[in-house]
Amino acid sequence: MSRNVSILSVVAAMALLSVLSVVTMAFAEQEEGGGLGQEKVTLCHNGHTITVGAPAQEAHLNHGDTLEACEQPAAPSTPGTTDTTTGATTGTTDTTGTSTTGTADTTGTTTGTTTGTTGTTGTTGTTGTTTGGGTPTPGDGGDTLVGAGDIATGGSATEATAKLVRSIPGTIFTAGDNAYESGTYEEYLNKYDPTWGTEKTRTRPSVGNHEYLTPGASGYFDYFGAAAGPRDKGYYSYDLGEWHIVALNSMCENVGGCEATSPMVTWLENDLAANASRACTLAYFHHPLFSSGTHGNAPKMKPTWDALYAANADVVVNGHDHDYERFAPQNPSGTADSARGIREFVVGTGGTDLRPFETVKPNSEARNSDTHGVLKLTLNSTSYDWQFVPVAGQTFTDFGSTNCH
Repeated sequence: MSRNVSILSVVAAMALLSVLSVVTMAFAEQEEGGGLGQEKVTLCHNGHTITVGAPAQEAHLNHGDTLEACEQPAAPSTPGTTDTTTGATTGTTDTTGTSTTGTADTTGTTTGTTTGTTGTTGTTGTTGTTTGGGTPTPGDGGDTLVGAGDIATGGSATEATAKLVRSIPGTIFTAGDNAYESGTYEEYLNKYDPTWGTEKTRTRPSVGNHEYLTPGASGYFDYFGAAAGPRDKGYYSYDLGEWHIVALNSMCENVGGCEATSPMVTWLENDLAANASRACTLAYFHHPLFSSGTHGNAPKMKPTWDALYAANADVVVNGHDHDYERFAPQNPSGTADSARGIREFVVGTGGTDLRPFETVKPNSEARNSDTHGVLKLTLNSTSYDWQFVPVAGQTFTDFGSTNCH
């Protein structure tokens, strides 16, 4: 009898422990999910699967997120083709997304642009990209414009790129998505201000899609004030030496539209006409018309490119895709144009997580997706020099010079 009682006691104790374990797990699940009564939803946000509270769902869906986990990205393509008429090569992309442009074709010509790319898998010397301007004008100590997009996360990469911009004199640009995740005023104060914000007085910003996760991008406009342009527009222009610089709002759907007759494109055409006497023109904004990155091309920006091309603009700088990419001069349809084409740089390397390339687009000349850094542009009187400056400890760089049109 005593033995039976002992067995029953053990069984009862085990049952009690099992019940307590289930209860503990249930409370843990509730805590991970944000507490009792807090419903969670899974979204695909800029290529990343995230979980947010139900109250934030509508804002994310309004800005392009989808109500599902993200699909696995496709493997980078590796074209490895060589243009035997100009000496330019597109090279290959390694498994980390670091691209080099290969070795120059010795049968090609080099009549306009001296470029070089140093990557972790190889180096390039001089490529033969014709610009129609002859040998680039030697640098005349022009003005410096330096910056990147996709910047402040609160992580170490943001501080590393901030050290670069602090060390480089000149005007700083931002190519949008300056403070993650939603561009709130608090995120600007806590993540951007202690890093890139130390150089706020010499910064000329532009806005990205993450800023508009806060209604009206109010955090961005509150933080930068008049330097960000009118709150209902978010676009403006200024002069730097002989150059005319235009900062645009590629979230144009929030400020009247993106089409050719929209307020922003109409303003741009008038602004470019009023500054036609300037030797060279550069524009920067968040969404690239051309990109081999995760987001790819942003067709909504073609009317903007049409206006810039018609005005003989020279350079466009973007962010949005979290990588570095340089294109040969091309027209708004994506056709190589050595005489009047615009050279585009994608510099989404300011601090957020980097991502691999997908389909490599035509006219892409240099690519890297594992190095944070900034783009330094030296704006000479009739030409420009570019240099991708990597953060400390990294070796990838890209550099060159080209005449203005």
